[in-house]
Order: sequence, then structure tokens, then C-alpha cells
Amino acid sequence: MSTNGSDSKKLRVEDSMDSPPSRVIHIRKLPNEVSETEVIALGLPFGKVTNILMLKGKNQAFLELGTEEAAVTMVNYYTAVTPQVRNVPVFIQYSNHKELKTDSALNQRAQAVLQAVSAVQEGGSPSSAAGESVLTPAPSPVLRIIIDNMFYPVTLDVLQQIFSKFGTVMKIITFTKNNQFQALLQFSDPVNAQQAKLSLDGQNIYNSCCTLRIDFSKLVNLNVKYNNDKSRDYTRPELPAGDGQPPVDPSVAATLSKDSTSLLGTPSGMVTSYSSGGGFPSSLGAISPLSAAAAAAAAAGRVALSGHSGPGGVLLVSNLNEEMVTPQSLFTLFGVYGDVQRVKILYNKKDSALIQMSDGNQAQLAMSHLNGQKMYGKIIRVTLSKHQTVQLPREGLDDQGLTKDFTSSPLHRFKKPGSKNFQNIFPPSATLHLSNIPENVTEEDLRLLFSNSGGTVKAFKFFQDRKMALLQMSTVEEAIQALIDLHNYDMGRGHRLRVSFSKSTI
Repeated sequence: MSTNGSDSKKLRVEDSMDSPPSRVIHIRKLPNEVSETEVIALGLPFGKVTNILMLKGKNQAFLELGTEEAAVTMVNYYTAVTPQVRNVPVFIQYSNHKELKTDSALNQRAQAVLQAVSAVQEGGSPSSAAGESVLTPAPSPVLRIIIDNMFYPVTLDVLQQIFSKFGTVMKIITFTKNNQFQALLQFSDPVNAQQAKLSLDGQNIYNSCCTLRIDFSKLVNLNVKYNNDKSRDYTRPELPAGDGQPPVDPSVAATLSKDSTSLLGTPSGMVTSYSSGGGFPSSLGAISPLSAAAAAAAAAGRVALSGHSGPGGVLLVSNLNEEMVTPQSLFTLFGVYGDVQRVKILYNKKDSALIQMSDGNQAQLAMSHLNGQKMYGKIIRVTLSKHQTVQLPREGLDDQGLTKDFTSSPLHRFKKPGSKNFQNIFPPSATLHLSNIPENVTEEDLRLLFSNSGGTVKAFKFFQDRKMALLQMSTVEEAIQALIDLHNYDMGRGHRLRVSFSKSTI
């Protein structure tokens, strides 16, 4: 495709949505005054960007990626997640052109920016000709991340999935400081940290919230002692979970307090504040907060929602403890993230089960939070199933109680539109939130009840009205077990105890 003064008018800008895959991507409906850097940043997470052509009069651009595979990944991702530039949704599709041939004289600024970004990607130092002086060599492989507007929980795993697009994530430490969720994340190479900061600073993880503020940390190496939900060293999988002890080495904690560069306000950097891949299709976000959270989980995991967001969200759960697991225990645990309709433990493979949620969004949410958790001593694997529904056994056929229909269960948490339960969806944690506690029940009663589920109660705290409480078990696994055993437990006088995971610690 050659472009000069006359040819550019002949460009077919209405590329078909049905175009076969191409490494050239056609981007439409860009906002006015958009910069080359912002357009390049749309493609950066998916691989090397090799060429760019801006059609500013038409609010369009063509972006050429290094490989067709990178382009396919990019289009698939943005099918599920509406790309935004300066908070304006833009449209992305394959171009009919297989490569981009540009007149360098007419495309000089774009080429200069591209060279600068490429230099960062390849670890060189960009030439000042780009006019983008912010591309100085990365000072550290460690990024300091602050999450603004955190309306949905952001977990260590979500951060790992997002940032690993830019290189090998070696270590992550999460903590709360000044009532804000923060993290330190270490790449194997400062260049990867530079790329991630360039592309992600100012982006939203979830729709209109959970904004990433990223800066380089003064630390150049993180010292992680425990692998748990607060800290992780991916290079040392043998580290202990820490049994509720502080996850960060005290010397690192001391250094954290010094590393206090503020990221609030307008992020300064090569990429002005925009959100490519941070927003979600309004049709998803408008269904319910649960759907928005599911969409967010999907984006973080790079899982396309297409094909799974309608009715019939069926999950396949494997590596179950077949001696212990029951349809009821799966109903209770997965019911924390959606309304479970049916459960079938497979007759010929009793360490696996199919679980039908109300819809694909709930299935996505349950998968993102429960995959890799421990249930009855075994790490379970949760994936989306190809089945659309779970079949009930034929009438009169005894399947040994392996299939159960929960369609009309009174225990569904998300039946009522606008229920508070939508706002209280958190990843499994060692701290449990208890509610519906009768007046006459004491702290000792509850400590004894939860100790009997096979774990150790580390801490307890009543809310002011004593109808609710926080209770902390030793480990996340113990908390999962206690929730399975004691959610809906009969406390007498018509009170059924309600148990869910809490984002708080005691």
C-alpha cells in the first residue's frame, strides 16, 4: 500500500469486518488531536509495532504489527474489550492490506515516534529526533502501582496477568498504604518495566474504575518471604504461604515507606491519559455490577467473553478430592460468585464436575476467583466447558446423588436486582464476613463453631450492632472449608448464618 499526496485519497477506509486476518489493523473513530504515540500504544501490549499511518482528517489510522499472530491476538482481545483512546471508544478491525508501505517524507513524525518506541522495546536508547524526551532508560525493573477508584477488587493474580503481557513478572508485593491498594511489581528487565509503564499508566482495569497509576520504584529488587494472596515470588514456588504472618520482609516494608512518589493527578509520561483496553463494552457494564466484574476478570485473564456471555455458563472443575466433594459443597463455594443452577460430578471421573451458573458472566467471575484455590486439600482447576447446560439424569435412573438441580434454591445470593451482594464479591481470603448472627450468640460460640470446621481462628471482631462480624482463619484454604461447612448454618430462632469472603483484615 503506497501513500503519497494523491494516493492517500484512494485508500479504502471502509475495510470489511469480514476481512481475513492481516498484520495491518484499521482503527476508526479516533478522537481529534490524537497522537501517534497513543495509537501505537493500542498495539504495544500484543507485540512489536512495525509501521503506522495516521489519516488525521478522517480520524483513522493503520497500524502494522510484526506478525499476523500478534494482530489476531489484538483483534480478539478488543472484540471482548472496547478499546478507548482519551476515554473515547474506537473501532478496530483487520485491514484489507497485508502490509503498510508509507512515504517516509510524509510520515516523518510517525516514523520518529515509532523508532523511539521500538528502541524502548528492544532495550536501546531512543534517538532524540522523536521529540519524546521522556523515553530515557528505565531506572529500575520494579514498578510502584497505585490503584485509584478501586470499586472492584484487584488481586495479585489480576496484576500478574495484565503486566506479564510486557515481559516476565518475577515478584509482586501488595499492601495497603494511606487507605489505598498499592503494589510493587518486579520485571526481569528494566526495559519491560518501561514498556508496561508506557502502555498502562492511566488505564482503567475495569470499566470507569480501578485506574492504574504507575511509577518506577526506588527499589531495584524485592525480597519476598511468602507466596500467598499478598505477595508472590514466581522464581521460588517452594516458598511457604506464611500462615497469616506478614507477607513482606520487614526490611522491604521499611524501604516501602520511603518510596512514596505520588502518582495521583495527571500521569506524566509519553502516553497521555487514555484507556485502551481498560474500558468494557457498555452492553456488558450495563447488565449489572456482577457482569462488569466478570468482564474485568475476563480482560485481565485475556479471555474473550464472546461465546460465553450468553445463557449457559457451564464450568468444568477438575482435580477435586473425590472422597470429600459433594454437589452441595460445590454449590456453596461457587455460589459466592453467582447463582449455581446445576452440579454434576462425573460418574466415570469423580475428581471432575460440571457446574452450571446463571450466565456466562457469573461463570467467568467464578473461574477467575476459584481456579487454583485449595478445596479439601487439593488445588482445583476451573475452566469454561463446551457444554451449554448440565443434563439431569433420566427419570428413574439412580446416579448415586452425583447430579443435583439447584434451580429453585432459596440460597441464591444474586436473585434480587440491586442486592448488596453484588457489591461484596471478593476473592477467597482468610478473613470471613459473617452476618445474620442472633443476639444471644457470643464471640466464644462463633470461635468454637469455626474451630470445629478443622481450622484455627486467628482473630475475631464484632461489628457495632453485633449482627455481623469478621472472623480470620489461619489460611485461605481453612476459610474456604469453613464457608462451605457453615454458610446457611442453623443458629436457632430462624437465624441462618451467612458467610462470605471479606476484603478486610482484622
